[in-house]
Amino acid sequence: MPNFVRPVALAVAVATTLALTGCGAEVTSQGGQQDAAGDHYPVTVENCGEKKTYDKAPQRVVTNDVGITEIMFALGLEDHMAGYVMPDDKGDLTSVPWKGGYRKTKWLSKQGINKELVLDARADLVFAGWNYGFNEGDGFTPADLEKVGIGSYLLSESCRNGQGKARGVMAPLDALYTDLRNLGRMFDVEDRADSLIATFRKQVAEAQAKALKGADRPRVFLYDDGQDKPLTSGAYAGPHDIITKAGGDHVMKDLKDSWTTVGWETVVERDPEVIVINDYGDTGADRKRKFLKSYPPLANVSAVKNDWIVVLDYADLVESPRNPAAIASLATDLRNFRY
Repeated sequence: MPNFVRPVALAVAVATTLALTGCGAEVTSQGGQQDAAGDHYPVTVENCGEKKTYDKAPQRVVTNDVGITEIMFALGLEDHMAGYVMPDDKGDLTSVPWKGGYRKTKWLSKQGINKELVLDARADLVFAGWNYGFNEGDGFTPADLEKVGIGSYLLSESCRNGQGKARGVMAPLDALYTDLRNLGRMFDVEDRADSLIATFRKQVAEAQAKALKGADRPRVFLYDDGQDKPLTSGAYAGPHDIITKAGGDHVMKDLKDSWTTVGWETVVERDPEVIVINDYGDTGADRKRKFLKSYPPLANVSAVKNDWIVVLDYADLVESPRNPAAIASLATDLRNFRY
């Protein structure tokens, strides 16, 4: 069987996506309907269970990580950004639909986000997430930013659900659509958001219509990294919706968390027929694949034995505007696997 490698799943509906640069929100305006003069503010949105009110659109947003940054670019909000933070291991950024955003917006750091950086950038809002920049251990949390007068917006995929530090309060694609709507409301670009979401829903529906169904659905495991214990996706991280809507049976769908670790014995027991590798970082897809193929406990796992390993890019799998194209790409791979 062949090994499918798709570093960036962006081929589907790129032209349409490029034409759309906005979003809306499932939120209400303070004081009711906009009046005839277009009085949009103040507006209130709900973010990870907390209501936040904006008297005007933030003007100097700092984003952390590629998916979050591209959500802003997909909405055409570059002019509202002070810059973005991400490592330089996120693939080729010159060929994505939002390459113009990368050209126009300052790359503030490749080393990680912190309070000093956002203060130096004169940020009025930080768009990040739990384990996507925000972390108590680093002393960089929304509460820390509030103390110095900087607002925050949390990536909905990263919302904590009250069970320790477990993350996830809604289906992954719902998290993407929620953030697009909220940001559309915050920045007064609701029409753009609505159009973008409609395009994404259509793209996903078309992929699902062609996807494998019923007993034909192969068992699929997402491998992010890790050798002693694999880091994988539970029900609340992007790969869950990407796998299931592409026609796969996500073997870790019972994990009520987003990105989390499991034991290799669980992987062996569930015997995935296809493994999707998350490609990023110093340990890229080739090294991850070599490990999977050489690790003795996995020798009889169907995906390893038959060499059915698919590669998707990190930005395809975290919450981002690349998720719908990743579903279409994986749906094709899974059909090739079965037929």
